[in-house]
Amino acid sequence: MNVYTYSKARQNLSYVLNEALEKGEVKIRRKDGQTFIITPEKSKRKSPLDVKGVKTNVSLDDILTAVREGRERDYDVEK
Repeated sequence: MNVYTYSKARQNLSYVLNEALEKGEVKIRRKDGQTFIITPEKSKRKSPLDVKGVKTNVSLDDILTAVREGRERDYDVEK
């Protein structure tokens, strides 16, 4: 873990925050010797692909039929 003086951290705050994000944490030391650890907050967001499901009255057979028909249609167009 890298340790920065208060002055260096203030002058390079963006860099220090990026380093905390990459490495998990950085330490900042004051003139009086007190130290503070900066850690990134855990994101509450998940993957953009992690979405709630939608309730429908469509069965698995309906979905498979639609996919199959779509593939057949695409295959016929390519010929």
